[in-house]
Amino acid sequence: MYTRRPNKLHQIIRSSSIYKRTINVDYLCPLVYDPREDSYLIQGFVKKYAVGRVLDMGTGTGILAATASKSTKVRKVVGADIDSAVITYCKNTIKNKKASFVVSNLFSTLKQDVFDTIIFNPPYLPQHPKETRQLARMLSGGKHGFELIEKFLQAAPHHLAPNGQILLLFSSLTNKGIVDQLIEKNGLQSELLGTQKFFMETLYCYRITKNSIIKRIEHQGVKNIQFLAHGKRGVVYTAQYKNKKVAIKIKRKESAAQNRLQNEARWLNILNKHHIGPRLLFAGKDFIVYEFVRGIFFPAYTESHTPEKIKKVITDVFNQCFTLDKLGITKEEMHHPHKHIIIGSKATLIDFERTHKSAKPKNVTQFVQYLCNCESQLIAAHLYFNPLTLRRRAQSYKKYPDEAHLQEIIDEFQ
Repeated sequence: MYTRRPNKLHQIIRSSSIYKRTINVDYLCPLVYDPREDSYLIQGFVKKYAVGRVLDMGTGTGILAATASKSTKVRKVVGADIDSAVITYCKNTIKNKKASFVVSNLFSTLKQDVFDTIIFNPPYLPQHPKETRQLARMLSGGKHGFELIEKFLQAAPHHLAPNGQILLLFSSLTNKGIVDQLIEKNGLQSELLGTQKFFMETLYCYRITKNSIIKRIEHQGVKNIQFLAHGKRGVVYTAQYKNKKVAIKIKRKESAAQNRLQNEARWLNILNKHHIGPRLLFAGKDFIVYEFVRGIFFPAYTESHTPEKIKKVITDVFNQCFTLDKLGITKEEMHHPHKHIIIGSKATLIDFERTHKSAKPKNVTQFVQYLCNCESQLIAAHLYFNPLTLRRRAQSYKKYPDEAHLQEIIDEFQ
């Protein structure tokens, strides 16, 4: 919003609490700004919540690292900052046996370290086009203000103990809604600890922990969980399980759908026996874990493969749809399966949340409808068929859903 109005943005930045922290005092390192309201807001929660092994990311003056090191609940504190001069300053001014300081661009030199508490009071303002590079580095979290927090949240879960916590401070100028989305998509959950309002901004301090579902999944040996995609009803992650890449689907908290993942797990367990769907590994009430399917979606496949290979995939999908029809199961979504067919070494149907028993299953006819809608795309791939003839054959199949009528549909592409 503000990047389109730089003069207004500049006014807001200058009125912001973080802007007031730019240094004009000589006793600090010249790359450090003087702690202000945001530092003191999060400092209170560091005193209350910091435990175990603590990381103060972007330590600056070291005020939060020093605060944590004084707590009897804290064993060790590591202060990290991208600027070596800052680290030199902290080493010379903070004398506490618990505290050590390292140069690190986020987690770049802390690759194997795990912490019980991670503190982050980052630069969080949207960048102003006329700021100097040094000022932008001190104040700006990126073009829109949240980019640095996004990078941090992507990496932080891999450095957080199972019951660990993150204390994060940011401003309403950062875009709270986007920060909330970033927290969810990285398998985390947040609790608002406190706020502080100013004329043109509000400061927020969050306590962030691993999503309780993610923790349960990790307890079963799943590692390196990373966000992949948002669906309508779920969030999908990739991970490693027993040296294999897996996919994890977790229900989105805002979804009103009930028992969809349980339904998908139930049907995958049945359909895997017929070589349909990704192989289910295990599931819970609110998650499923299955083997990761490598490949590309059907629309992209038609753009990069020969007509013969596309015909083979279409035949494969029709055969799977026919199996579903014979079992009296309707998958749903087959009339619009843009992202429900992944083609790798074979065609794999995914997303069975809405699958149900049906007296008149319609998987084959739905897929016919989809292919007719994709006529121009298939013609561009030099795959020709007559949509009117295909629809007539689908009507015959609807009356007599047997292999002979299925073959007539497939033959239309020959």
